[in-house]
Amino acid sequence: MVADRFSHVRGWVFDLDNTLYPPSARLFDQIERRMTDWVMTELRVVREEADRLRRHYWSTYGTTLAGLMAEHGVDPAPYLSHVHDISLDHLERDMILAARIRALPGRKIVYTNGCAPYAERVLEARGLANLFDAVYGVEHAGFRPKPDRAAFETVFAADRLAPGTAAMFEDDSRNLLAPHEMGMRTVHVAPEALPAPHIHHHTLDLSEFLALLQP
Repeated sequence: MVADRFSHVRGWVFDLDNTLYPPSARLFDQIERRMTDWVMTELRVVREEADRLRRHYWSTYGTTLAGLMAEHGVDPAPYLSHVHDISLDHLERDMILAARIRALPGRKIVYTNGCAPYAERVLEARGLANLFDAVYGVEHAGFRPKPDRAAFETVFAADRLAPGTAAMFEDDSRNLLAPHEMGMRTVHVAPEALPAPHIHHHTLDLSEFLALLQP
């Protein structure tokens, strides 16, 4: 049974975007547009070049912000405030998911490459506020992004989380490699399964997967 493979888990780590809400909400479409706008303004380039740079930063550094900081010395605070100033009006509260998260034994945290204030807004809109013991954003990792292992180590050390008794839920398969290497149980939350040794489980639907872990 799936639940048996999580019987040792007492630390539950959830990514935010496209994990604690479905990809159909398309929040990242809004965020990507605002990222592109920021790159256009900050670097004084046309939209096509800004989109190319954004994709380059993501593939090379893990996030657009990390690339902007590495290559242009961008101040992260105004950037994060700008790109996360999006509408959450179409997010729906999910009381079934809330109940299934609440039932998990042990400590529960959110760890996102976004900023913590944005994560708190999303959790509130989804009806998931006050379920988690802590919410960590990229600022808590010294602005180093997942999949950088040092970012995970910084956040987990601050939380005193023991990777050997923890699980990670994440939509970006790259961000499960370090947790796997650290001894965590990994769950890829995505439309398509990606066979890889660092992915232990795959699910189309986080809530349905958590239902399998309930006693």
